[in-house]
Amino acid sequence: MARILVVDDEESVNLLLCDALALAGHQTLSARHGLEAIRLAREESVDLILLDVNMPGADGYEVLERIRERGISTPVIFLTARQESEDTKRGFTLGADDFVRKPFRLEEVVLRVAAVLRRTAPAEALEMLRVGGVCLSVDQHAVTVDGGAVELSPTEFRLLQHLMENSGRVLSRGQLLREVWGYPADGETKLVDTYVSYLRRKLGDHVTIRTVRGVGYQLAHGPQ
Repeated sequence: MARILVVDDEESVNLLLCDALALAGHQTLSARHGLEAIRLAREESVDLILLDVNMPGADGYEVLERIRERGISTPVIFLTARQESEDTKRGFTLGADDFVRKPFRLEEVVLRVAAVLRRTAPAEALEMLRVGGVCLSVDQHAVTVDGGAVELSPTEFRLLQHLMENSGRVLSRGQLLREVWGYPADGETKLVDTYVSYLRRKLGDHVTIRTVRGVGYQLAHGPQ
């Protein structure tokens, strides 16, 4: 969905963020200090930067200031434990797009990332998937059924996107478990069945998620 640069000097936090974003379908790069972040922002094509404020050497504010001076307009979300309003004001003045306060929930970070990508994506670059009466906007992280909005959880969205991208193909439960959840294909496949039932309820008869007995699921147009 997007290429994201994760900048945090704490290795465990950096790895957790990269793993969560990868599970949400994003590609990640990582940097452990400000100078490395500036270099990667200059040399690599990225869609968004998750940027820690408190880092040795060049802190997050200096990183943002220096990349903006170079004409790099990549959206930036600050990660910070600071609560003072002056810090927030400084970040937005320098060109930040959002703040996430530490400690944070990984799901919140993934949702904030999706929201900023949605706001900053060029209209002509929006990727749309359509099957039957269901329309899924990858970049806007939105689903409509016959023009009406349908609220999906991040996991439901990823599952539906994968099914729509493979419309007409029979996908095994193991494939879905690996490609949507990132779990081993021989793991607990009841998780897949549960989320398929959630999608069936929310999408109604506008598309069919057909059960292929002993194998898995197939997305098809209209009722069975």
